Amino acid sequence: MQRRDFLKLSATAGAVSCVTACGSKTAETVTPPQPDAQEQVNWGSCTCNCGHSCPLQVVTRDGDIVRIETDNLGDDSWESHQSRACAKGRSFKKKVYAADRLKAPMKRIGKRGEGRFVEISWEEAFDTIAAELRRVIDTYGNEAVYCQYGSGRLYSWFSGGHWNGGGRWGAKLLNLLGGYLGQYNTYSSGQASNAGQYTFGGRPVSGYAELQNSDFYLSFGHNPGETEMSGAGGGYDLSVLAKGLETVIVDPRYTDTLVSKEAKWLPIRPGTDAALCEALCYEIITRGAADEAFLNRYCVGYDNQTLPQGAPANADFKSHILGGGPDGVAKTPEYAAPITGIAADEIRALATKLIAAEAPFIGQGLGPQRQANGEQTVRAITMLPLLLGKVGLPGTSTGFTPAKNVFPLTLSPTGANPTKAQIPCFMWSEAVARGEEMTALKDGVRGVDQLSTGIKFIWNYAGNALINQHSDANGTHRILEDESLCEFILVHDVQMTPSARYADILLPDLTDVEVNDISGNPATHAGVITAMTSAIRTPFEAKGCFEVCLEVARRLGVEREYAEGRSYQQWLEHLYNGFAASKGYPEYAELVRMGIYRVQDTTPKIGLEAFVDNPEANPLATPSGKIEIYSETLAQMAQSWVLPEGDEIPAIPSYVRTWEGYEDVDTRAEYPLQLIGHHTKGRTHSSFHSNRWMREAVEDCVWINPKDAQERMIQSGSLVLIRSKRGQVRVRARITPRIMPGVVSLPQGAWRNNAGEVDDGGCVNTLTAMRPTAIGKCNPQHTNLVEITPA
Repeated sequence: MQRRDFLKLSATAGAVSCVTACGSKTAETVTPPQPDAQEQVNWGSCTCNCGHSCPLQVVTRDGDIVRIETDNLGDDSWESHQSRACAKGRSFKKKVYAADRLKAPMKRIGKRGEGRFVEISWEEAFDTIAAELRRVIDTYGNEAVYCQYGSGRLYSWFSGGHWNGGGRWGAKLLNLLGGYLGQYNTYSSGQASNAGQYTFGGRPVSGYAELQNSDFYLSFGHNPGETEMSGAGGGYDLSVLAKGLETVIVDPRYTDTLVSKEAKWLPIRPGTDAALCEALCYEIITRGAADEAFLNRYCVGYDNQTLPQGAPANADFKSHILGGGPDGVAKTPEYAAPITGIAADEIRALATKLIAAEAPFIGQGLGPQRQANGEQTVRAITMLPLLLGKVGLPGTSTGFTPAKNVFPLTLSPTGANPTKAQIPCFMWSEAVARGEEMTALKDGVRGVDQLSTGIKFIWNYAGNALINQHSDANGTHRILEDESLCEFILVHDVQMTPSARYADILLPDLTDVEVNDISGNPATHAGVITAMTSAIRTPFEAKGCFEVCLEVARRLGVEREYAEGRSYQQWLEHLYNGFAASKGYPEYAELVRMGIYRVQDTTPKIGLEAFVDNPEANPLATPSGKIEIYSETLAQMAQSWVLPEGDEIPAIPSYVRTWEGYEDVDTRAEYPLQLIGHHTKGRTHSSFHSNRWMREAVEDCVWINPKDAQERMIQSGSLVLIRSKRGQVRVRARITPRIMPGVVSLPQGAWRNNAGEVDDGGCVNTLTAMRPTAIGKCNPQHTNLVEITPA
């Protein structure tokens, strides 16, 4: 195989070194530990979707992994700090040699989801895929073909990494055949992207480094201590950059970030962050602390004087906050306290800190926006720095998640997609069940007014959103099980994930440490580009994304157009060298010799800095060119879109009550607890769940407050049954005061194991609802009402 042929270029048992972007060595040559001369050291990367792509040193002997080490180069100063992998990356050997590793091509022999397969040859697999793809396109058209969302290998740039497009090479093949149904948004941050687009024309952010210049840090639901725990992550950045900085974190859980930062915890009911922000805005305005000169110059819709022409009177943000809006309710701390669970005096005290701060850094994680009212949550949080006029200045942020380095590596080419239709990625199961009914005004379809067909062919590469990471797992199972809906499912992955069990043809892929590739690590200030090479003797019949697509292309008569005369290795070198030349980075052969290459700070410095400095020369990408507190686009959508009962699209940032929120008293009568999901140190989404080391390190159990546990006679460590309208999950209980009363939290990403009525795997999506948000049609995974009883 090409990856093995290339081993002669990779780092061998000799020394490895690291060079900075300016071309000078950061340290003397470092020799990794080598007990005997037969060991070989190659650089690899852990590219799962935590966003950090930590470098790994893969030590092998005779093609077998001996151990996994990580970045140990440089002096580990801030300017050249090491991007040390977390426990997940260091456990990668367990992933390569996992018992559930897919070992050969297989075809389904039972019902979809049963997981019954027989081995077949690669030739039969390729023949079947090509024949089914041609049949579906000829019968239904290209809109019937869909590349499923997947992020299991997100940051491997050329060998198959990206969350859509069948690992990019799949998209190139499909585009040569006439295209496929596209997608937009992400499961992770769709609400934030939509909120940013309608308010700022994008997501302007400040880098983590600005925390050094701040005097107060307010964070909503940001937990880098668990979600960004490597040397390249935000947990490291906070420990260095925010040391001694007064910090308040608003979150239903007392997270590991709170523990490590010793920050003030403001527990809040899920989905009510916007109500808290409204009350804070009330205090800022009524105390005369709103920077109205800033708001009048840079914003649209703060008050009646800055409303767009034609907007209703008193539809502005200030009127809404002070009680002059359509609802007639002043958004006082007393208004917000019973909604949020935060005392009115606590809200006033927080407002005092915000007003007193010279350079408040206000941000949020991605958890708060993953709610049924997520777009409004994001917009409401961004109002705090805007009201204070504290954006575009040193030490400030815009209310979004802090940024890290940006590596605009040139992804493998796909060509243009001739099929114009796109759906929100979260709506794919609806497109299977009722595709012909989906429209632009009802379902967020783009490119066409209405879909012409349902999805009939799914190409699922390196992802677990077919079932495990998608809402309402039981309902999704019923859709996928029905072969009259989706007629063919291809899964190409590394392990027998819950999604892999739904394949008609199942192909074994190579892991990150078994391929040649490039990864980009976005660590603040000193990011890392890694030359991924491999000396591993893969013990299975695995094939990579490029090779699989090449074989299918050959059978469909487009091999020449697909490969363009290059092998995968030639594509890798060609694409990387073109990027490197534009940036002044080392060429491929030199990068392989070095192993890793540190890139000095390329982070966005201060969000909205250029716009604030000169708004006329640097207008935003909104219709007005300004910050749109009142969005005419959203107002028009509210009038023209067909929304389910209870959904709203407000033109201004405001708190919206939702189904299965705290104020859904009818549902709470039977399901009184709010359920959220949380990320743990043992998984990235569902990646690494089957690794026993990680499950031993972080137990899958539902967090429940002692008060709620006592009321239900639940003992710590005992089995409990979690019930929602959609399903039931049986897990162990962790009784802890680190979750507020009335709220419970289940680690997300656990693999579904639903052999009967009850899911014993602990998958939170057995309990969640397949009901998208009003604006972006996004994933509302943390909006759930449940009841818990002893099992």
